[in-house]
Amino acid sequence: MTATRLSRAFPAAVRITAARTVAAGIAGLLLFAAFPPGHLWWAAPLGVAVLTLVLSGCRARAGFAYGFVAGLGLCVPLLTWIDTMVGALPWLGLCAACAVFYGAFGVVAARVAPLRWGALWVAAAWVTTEWARSSFPFGGFPWGRLAFSQADGPFLAIAHYLGAPGISFAVALTGAGIAALVRTLRSGMRWGALAVPVAAVLAPFMAAAAAWPVVHASSPGSTVTVAAIQGDVPRLSYNFTTQREAVLRNHLDETLRLAADIRAGRAAQPAVVIWPENSSDIPPEIDPDVGALISAASATVGAPILVGTVHWADDRHYYNSMIMWDARGAGERHDKAILQPFGETMPMRSFFRHFSHYVDIANNFSKGSGDGVVHPGSGMRPQLPIGVATCYEVAFDRAFEQSVAAGAQVLTVPTNNATFGHSTMTWQQLGMSRVRAVEFDREVVVAATTGVSALVSPDGTVTAHTATWTPAYLEAAVPLHTTRTPASRLDWSLEAVLLVLTGVGLADGVRHHRGSARGEPHAERRRSGPRDAAIASTSPTAEEAT
Repeated sequence: MTATRLSRAFPAAVRITAARTVAAGIAGLLLFAAFPPGHLWWAAPLGVAVLTLVLSGCRARAGFAYGFVAGLGLCVPLLTWIDTMVGALPWLGLCAACAVFYGAFGVVAARVAPLRWGALWVAAAWVTTEWARSSFPFGGFPWGRLAFSQADGPFLAIAHYLGAPGISFAVALTGAGIAALVRTLRSGMRWGALAVPVAAVLAPFMAAAAAWPVVHASSPGSTVTVAAIQGDVPRLSYNFTTQREAVLRNHLDETLRLAADIRAGRAAQPAVVIWPENSSDIPPEIDPDVGALISAASATVGAPILVGTVHWADDRHYYNSMIMWDARGAGERHDKAILQPFGETMPMRSFFRHFSHYVDIANNFSKGSGDGVVHPGSGMRPQLPIGVATCYEVAFDRAFEQSVAAGAQVLTVPTNNATFGHSTMTWQQLGMSRVRAVEFDREVVVAATTGVSALVSPDGTVTAHTATWTPAYLEAAVPLHTTRTPASRLDWSLEAVLLVLTGVGLADGVRHHRGSARGEPHAERRRSGPRDAAIASTSPTAEEAT
């Protein structure tokens, strides 16, 4: 078909809409490529840049559509592990729900991106959108935040000062700055107009470079030896009871193997042994035989064991718990406080039952309380407070914030990823743990049932890790840190500032739009001369209105 026939068959509005839709999908895929196991950290700011260019000057309706497409491009491949557990419909439903937030971002970015300070407003809007998605509905879903794609990138060091929201802001500002730079160069503006876009691109790298020496500086202090057990989960067609017994036995056996290596001098004596979440789904507090087995293992290895199990308060209230267990029995425990909706809890169960029979498999755990810190025995209490974020909790900023505020000197992420099979989920979660290590300047010990278990140093480096679906243990002397990073004291203040900046950006966008609608010259146009054409080109056209 010739170009003329093509233009007649597909009007300009249709062609532009199609091109922008494809570009929005590509932007989402670029964002996905930045996350583990892809580890292409630079793809995240590039994805933000492409999406910002797509959104610049669109009407609100088109901005929502393009943002939604980009959200699907990110979330559908990122969350494929959910399909492994519950099937395609819940997986795609969650992806669509997450994409709505990217659509909302598109509405804001379409209005603010073309402005003089558009890169700043876009970056603030991105983090505000991530905060909203991490907060509601049903407690939020933080998976896929830009920060969690940067464990191998230069922006990781920013976590020490500004936490995960600060990394997301740096990535978004870089991407939005690139987009502004492209628009400026294409519009033929004077060189002075490049100052703001160039600053937006360079400032995050400069901030990261300034933080990097602090993050990687050696810190004097004491160390303690810890061990993490990965017992593995049988992939056979066991019934529920037999499966639970096999998982418990695997973790007991690996602990006894560690004890044998300690006696033989092949491993150091740990102060504590950490088992994963769900390592003993037969509650040792209820079953005395199981309790006796774990007590015997603790005595043999010479250290208390942090056991992932279920704690029953009464017939109606039970908790996903990590219980410190030694030769004498149960000690302190952490009851998981941030529960996974549609897995550990089931909101609106009767409604969602119409869409999937997996609804009836969801648990009804009670929400825990406490400060997220446990101590391995009364004798060690002054020396080794351990912060615990069980599996899903590591995705939320507040989990380790309260642990470190309560004095945690080492952090641990006990997790059970067996349900998700051979998926990328475990690597994505490890990326979160690496961000948390830098954010709080603490060693993070990841103990997983099927892998990847890992030791993460306070600078985010993975010093040791296991293979997946393999019984193994990790053991090492890790640093004890007592000082608190600036990020650990931020709480939600950075998000609050960025929420205000988003509002300021929207107000600036509304003011500019009203001025353009009345045909009044904008103050920025009068100052920049050739910028008139650029701003005029961002006004919604018939094509963009589509």
